[in-house]
Amino acid sequence: MSRGSLWVASVLLVALGAWHAAVSPIAALQRMELAFDDLRQNAYLQPGPHPDIVIVDVDEASLAELGRWPWPRTHFARLVDELIQRQRVAAIGFDFVFAEPDLGAWPLLKALAQSDPALAQQLPRWRQTTDNDAVFAKSLQGRPIVLGYYLSNDRGGVRVGPLPPPLFALPKPSSQVRLPLWNGYGANVATLLAAAPAAGFFNAWPDDDGVVRSVPAVGRVDQQVQPSLALSLARVAAGLPAVEPVWVPVAGREGLLDLVALKLTPPDGGEPRLLALDERGGLRVPYRGRGGKVGGAFRYVPAATLLAGRIPAAELAGKLVLVGSSAPGLADLRSTPVNAAMPGVEVHANLLAGMLDGRLPQRPDWAPGYEVALIIISMLLAALVATRLAGRWAMVGAAALGVSLVASNLLAYSQAGLVLPVATALVLSAILFFGAVSVSYVREWEGRRSLVRLFSSYLPPDRARALARDPQAHKLEAENRELTILFCDLRGFTSIAESLPPLALRDLLNQYLSTATAIVHDHGGTLDKFIGDAVMAFWGAPQPQADHAARAVRAAMALAQGTVPLNQALRARGLPEVGYGIGVATGVVCVGDLGSSARRAYTAVGDAVNLAARLESQTRHAGVGLLVSDTTCHAARLDLPDIAWVEVDQTKVKGRQQFVNIFTPLPSACLADAATQDQLRNWQLALAAARLHHDASARAYLGRLNELLALNSHATSQQQAEGAGLSRSSADLFAGLARRLQNDLDRAAAPSSALGDSRPAPDGGPAA
Repeated sequence: MSRGSLWVASVLLVALGAWHAAVSPIAALQRMELAFDDLRQNAYLQPGPHPDIVIVDVDEASLAELGRWPWPRTHFARLVDELIQRQRVAAIGFDFVFAEPDLGAWPLLKALAQSDPALAQQLPRWRQTTDNDAVFAKSLQGRPIVLGYYLSNDRGGVRVGPLPPPLFALPKPSSQVRLPLWNGYGANVATLLAAAPAAGFFNAWPDDDGVVRSVPAVGRVDQQVQPSLALSLARVAAGLPAVEPVWVPVAGREGLLDLVALKLTPPDGGEPRLLALDERGGLRVPYRGRGGKVGGAFRYVPAATLLAGRIPAAELAGKLVLVGSSAPGLADLRSTPVNAAMPGVEVHANLLAGMLDGRLPQRPDWAPGYEVALIIISMLLAALVATRLAGRWAMVGAAALGVSLVASNLLAYSQAGLVLPVATALVLSAILFFGAVSVSYVREWEGRRSLVRLFSSYLPPDRARALARDPQAHKLEAENRELTILFCDLRGFTSIAESLPPLALRDLLNQYLSTATAIVHDHGGTLDKFIGDAVMAFWGAPQPQADHAARAVRAAMALAQGTVPLNQALRARGLPEVGYGIGVATGVVCVGDLGSSARRAYTAVGDAVNLAARLESQTRHAGVGLLVSDTTCHAARLDLPDIAWVEVDQTKVKGRQQFVNIFTPLPSACLADAATQDQLRNWQLALAAARLHHDASARAYLGRLNELLALNSHATSQQQAEGAGLSRSSADLFAGLARRLQNDLDRAAAPSSALGDSRPAPDGGPAA
């Protein structure tokens, strides 16, 4: 991905994140934030049960022992007496609503008393024992009890029973207060409400995914504000501190107020406590454990066990007790971040525990601005990591960024109780980073495919694919590098072309070029181009090759032998045979992707290229088919111990000031016998004398060489076979060299060079 595209993508993602954080939440990002919130909750669960809170559970065992639900109110009266008198608990909260009267036998006795005056006289005394509501109300009287009730918005505004006194009234008309409004409720019967000192609603607020993460601390009904069950129980346990609402004007909304906190002042005038609320007047539930009887966050005591007196006296002394149910049949199981089916009473127990411990995590009102800033910073860092680092280091940098974001978020939660957003920043920066990395990998993959297609013209497919896998191979820019260059031309092709029809000529040329290509590829070379019937190849690029000179020499010797099948085909057609003229040179050249904007190619240019082309053209006059520069000879000598080097001449080629010593290679076995060594020695002496213009000495050595050649004209079959590598035996080689030097001496055409510098390069070859 280009830098410009990356920054455009960053700006778009930042705009998306800012819209989500400050304007309107995006559902997918919101779900991810909630999922991270759940993981954070699970990461900070508290070990062991809370020491001050106990849950009295109307469980399935209690229902089986005491009868089906609903229980008579007398059971609850006995339960209250057991908890207050025998267990001496600090306060009790009921996660039930007693919305319908339970008069027990009182209606029947009242009907009978109408016809029995004696019975009618006993009615006032019997009512205290037969009216279950009266019995329960008597047990509530003057004790620290909080009754529960519910608020509703989905029952058409139906209201059942009287509401308790409000916590406080609204300061202005309800339309000017941003606090959720409830239009209905189901409250307790008046007898019980009058007897209990406090009541609180037990509603929870599931998020869009149905999970309960927060509970309203207060709820608005008409112009009044009612407390929740957990808040009322905490106030009762603390001696009913005075409550003062903290209202704050909403920015940009004139006349609109937010309830941001409750100020709780102890009755003894102690230090006030501030209870921060969210924008809905709610509190985030700080879950302590997995939930349920085996969750370990709270002690569960079956109601039947308490009523049967099986709990030792005062074992629950000083505890805050919540009475609720874990029985599935009573349908009070809630989905929470820590448990998919937590008893509803434990949700309130967790919130109450947070109030008592002062551990109530909250999302601050500046969270949207913080989230926008975090998104901008994380996107900037992700873009820098994606563009400045590569490979594994980019992944390490991205992982470090993600770990830093998560670690700082968890630290703010654990140390300061701040619930800060982080998932959106993580997701968007990950999208940017992996998008940039993916685009880079796709481009690299396309680049490798292009590289394979490019080098498939020069290299075998396996080498081209291996080259594409090499990161260094992607650098196609021209560079200076030492290479060995080979030019190979087909001798006698022009005369054959005149006598063959076009299709036959095409087949012949294809056979020759295919043979040359296969030999170059087999020896690890790069096929640069075809120039008519000439071939240019080089070694040492695109992949470095320490032995590029040796590879080129062996390929040249193999090319010299490659005329055998071609000549067989020509003889079958009754055509004359052909041979190769090969020039090889080593030197520093410019190699890479070169050309114009309209046409480019991976090729090499430089002095060594020109020299190889000149040497190939000089094979016509040198008496040998393969000429190798002195630089190639020196570079390849150590890597070719089985090759002997025969100096052909010292020449000055067109375009170069210095002389070049040129050689031709022979298998060492060709020079193994004494007679051949004598031939080589006399050739070297004749060449040295001619180079010093000692023509008489040169002619004498050439005469001795010719005598030796005549004596050894019948070479062994093995020598013939080995010499066939250059299409001639060693004797033929020396004979050809001797004839060429003799002719030069006779003509005296080049006093200091047997090979002049006036011979042009082949048509189409590189310019000097």
